[in-house]
Amino acid sequence: MTKKPHRNGRGLFLGAVLGVVVGALLGRVAGSALFGALLGAVIGSALLYRVNPGPWKHD
Repeated sequence: MTKKPHRNGRGLFLGAVLGVVVGALLGRVAGSALFGALLGAVIGSALLYRVNPGPWKHD
């Protein structure tokens, strides 16, 4: 029995939104809010797409 990998579109979207917010704040401190937002969106969406913040049980 193979286990389905933990991936979903909701995690991709949520990661992008959170990544933009955090990246923009950190980028503003570093000097470029736009670059920080773009980089944060890519990293955040990649992480949460893999982690899957969906419901705990799927039957």
